[in-house]
Amino acid sequence: MSKPHKASNLSTLTMLYLALGAYGVVTLMPFFWMLITSFKIPADIFRLPPTFYPSKLFSDDPFGNYSEVLGNRNFFGYFLNSLFVSTLAATGQVITCALAGYAFARMELPGKNVIFAAILATAFVPTEVTIIPEFLIMRGLGWIDTYLPLIVPSFLVGSFGTFMLREYFASLPADYGEAARVDGARPFRIFLTIYLPLARPALVSIFVIAFINNWDELLRPLLYLNTPSMHTVPIGLMSFVSEFEADWTLLMAGSVISTLPLVLIYVLCQRYVLQGFAGGGVKG
Repeated sequence: MSKPHKASNLSTLTMLYLALGAYGVVTLMPFFWMLITSFKIPADIFRLPPTFYPSKLFSDDPFGNYSEVLGNRNFFGYFLNSLFVSTLAATGQVITCALAGYAFARMELPGKNVIFAAILATAFVPTEVTIIPEFLIMRGLGWIDTYLPLIVPSFLVGSFGTFMLREYFASLPADYGEAARVDGARPFRIFLTIYLPLARPALVSIFVIAFINNWDELLRPLLYLNTPSMHTVPIGLMSFVSEFEADWTLLMAGSVISTLPLVLIYVLCQRYVLQGFAGGGVKG
């Protein structure tokens, strides 16, 4: 390779990294500002020019905003409530999407393409369109002021997860299932012992996406939960904002706390998420 060509590639690579670095700075700036603000006193919020100095961090009570949020505002209880709801809802969505995805990919069913198209069509229907009939159903079942309306719909609505797992299962070699079928294995056992372990990256990806979606859900908890002790993190964050003012330092501290599990779950599952979105299949 000639020197001019190497120099051109180096220049292109440098420009690419600079662009990605600039994009990373712009993306992370709101999170950095949120973290800095959580260590400020209220008087510093609207100071002009804005300051990046976390004044409370170097005071006698550096974590005062966090202790106020976790202790006096019951945010730790909201955190546990969201963790409970999001984990169960995400687990349920993984189970139903895996079953549906495998059925659409590997089983011969009458009208399965029509059913699959109908499931995908639900992705284009906004939640606000179905929330009133859904509320009437939940009220008829006596589920108001329980966590069931926040968990059960995730078992039933998973168009993206069904689509993703269908494509993943379809990309896996069919020889494994044929060999097991010759040995006398039934369809559910083939799914459970052969294809399901191979689809681990896609399953983890669906779990992470469903967990984040349920963690950030505001409309359903606001609609169904009346008891304050049952509130989730999004409602807890709303409690820092009133009609005429907001406790910005406490709101930012609560936002940092609410963001930590999402960052942690993605960091722990990043390898599987990348593999899941990159596509399925094994070599050999």
